Amino acid sequence: MADTSPLLPFSHSLGPGSTYSSIRWRSKIVLLLVFSGLFLVPLIVSIASNDNGFKQHVQYLQEDDQNVSFSPPKETTKPQILRPGSRGVSAGVSEKANVNLKGAQEKGYPQNDSMLSWQRTSFHFQPEKNWMNDPNGPLYYKGWYHFFYQHNPHAAVWGDIVWGHAVSRDLINWFHLPLAIVSDEWFDINGVWTGSATILLNGKIVMLYTGSTNESVQVQNLAYPADHNDPLLLKWVKYSGNPVLVSPPGIDPNDFRDPTTAWYTSEGKWRITIGSKANNTGIALVYDTEDFINFKLSGVLHGVPGTGMWECVDFYPVSKTGQNGLDTSANGPHVKHVVKTSLDDVRKDSYALGTYDDKTGKWYPDNPEIDVGIGIMLDYGMFYASKTFYDQDKGRRVLWGWVAESDTEVDDVKKGWASLQGIPRTILLDTKTSSNLLQWPVEEVERLRLKGKEFNNIEVKTGSVMPLELDGATQLDIAAEFELDKKALESTAESNVDFSCSTSGGAAQRGALGPFGLLVLADDSLAEHTSVYFYVAKGNNGTHKTFFCTDQSRSSVANDVKKEIYGSYVPVLEGEKLSVRILVDHSIVESFAQGGRTVITSRVYPTRAIYGAARLFLFNNAIEATVTSSLKIWQMNSAFIRRYSNEQ
Repeated sequence: MADTSPLLPFSHSLGPGSTYSSIRWRSKIVLLLVFSGLFLVPLIVSIASNDNGFKQHVQYLQEDDQNVSFSPPKETTKPQILRPGSRGVSAGVSEKANVNLKGAQEKGYPQNDSMLSWQRTSFHFQPEKNWMNDPNGPLYYKGWYHFFYQHNPHAAVWGDIVWGHAVSRDLINWFHLPLAIVSDEWFDINGVWTGSATILLNGKIVMLYTGSTNESVQVQNLAYPADHNDPLLLKWVKYSGNPVLVSPPGIDPNDFRDPTTAWYTSEGKWRITIGSKANNTGIALVYDTEDFINFKLSGVLHGVPGTGMWECVDFYPVSKTGQNGLDTSANGPHVKHVVKTSLDDVRKDSYALGTYDDKTGKWYPDNPEIDVGIGIMLDYGMFYASKTFYDQDKGRRVLWGWVAESDTEVDDVKKGWASLQGIPRTILLDTKTSSNLLQWPVEEVERLRLKGKEFNNIEVKTGSVMPLELDGATQLDIAAEFELDKKALESTAESNVDFSCSTSGGAAQRGALGPFGLLVLADDSLAEHTSVYFYVAKGNNGTHKTFFCTDQSRSSVANDVKKEIYGSYVPVLEGEKLSVRILVDHSIVESFAQGGRTVITSRVYPTRAIYGAARLFLFNNAIEATVTSSLKIWQMNSAFIRRYSNEQ
């Protein structure tokens, strides 16, 4: 039986036969009556007109600057960009295509059933079959972790998007449940898109999500559990007055999506942000509400010129002093706030640290030079549309992220599934640098460790590759440390050559102090291998700068999969050894450098280095420095991921 009072008192409900056009018209009238055009015009226009000049935060125009157009921003021509996945055709989210193959005459690699079967992971979350993308509304409730996700239940390609649902006791072993929210109303008939859960002060749950309407525009809708006493949250009810939010004047209705988890303000209201853009400035709109039905647009949390559409915005506090996560509503002098956005133009997740003003609803970056979208990436590889939640049971903040395929759609259809989720990660502020987050696999994944093997103080000479004898190399948890020869560090000549993981030739390009690291998912001949490595550059001033990279260029002999080189600078402090943790699970490799300061997720599709033929090697391709390495390596068990039955 549906909860008769799931929220605060309801407003009116719309009658049958409502359409997007009618509700949008009525909503616009209300907005214009309330704000009399004195707020939205200067707000939107100031953002759109300051693409070149605005560096730190969105500035409002003066009242005498209001003689401007209210029309949606004109679309600008986007450069052709290699995009790792797809999220949909309507409303600015493009269909999946392997851009590598567009216009190519080359025939695809003949992947056989054995190769395709090997690609399915053993301890990462995936639905039983078909397509999956964004994580949605994760939460901990009555002893269960709940995970919702964008899902096509009918095929291994994007389309017919609804919310899949699974539950777990430990974030590793999962039970599949029936679909949670399906596209059966005019306000979401073309897709139940990304959304977030909020646990209210009375312990009840509300879910806000973006719906693609019968006219393929984006609106925000409200849903809630039919029975809050059900720990599995099997049935969900859509608010009869949906949509509760439509795009405001000046914002294109196709650029208005992905509401965040709400946080409680000092004024006793709930506040959310929604991703959007004004011209090519990515922005996060701020709305206040008391009942999750009636919302007031209160401004812009933040925006950055040149970053394009912001989707899947995430906003949350991290502690300056403690090692625990914080509730989304936490604020005060002991807190920094993170703004994370998924950059639709480049398909990367970017974040920045800063200060949030609860009174004005604005956020200011600590360092505008590394602002959202122009600074640090959450993950430098295949990792997108991420979302965090506060785990009140263990006092931690946990991050989920979608890991797309980089093979062909033809192969996805053959194997019957596409995409997976990264291992859930804890999120903390790096109190040593104060400029980075630390991401680390949740501790529960260590319960899958089987037999471990240690390798201590292995000396890897310049230009050498050394095999590490293991029983298998397809499912591994690797912890490794590296030390460069100190004499070489001191004697190496300074260089003014700029290094970049993506443009400096990968693991085969030798330098004085790198690259060196590990070759995972390699075959005996090294015809296939994925390199995970460090590269140390010595600058003109004698200081060392360390980079962390993964090179997929030789990950497969297949000619129709994406094989990129990822990575970036990683801070290494005085006295720290170079360290990396790598999770290998068939076709996914997740690498965490320096305790999680820099993270790279790779999808690889070997054809030879599979099953018992997969190997692990140490390598050192530096010209002048010997490397000493110590490792602890565990074989990993498979997680139990299966359908739920009443007996369980």
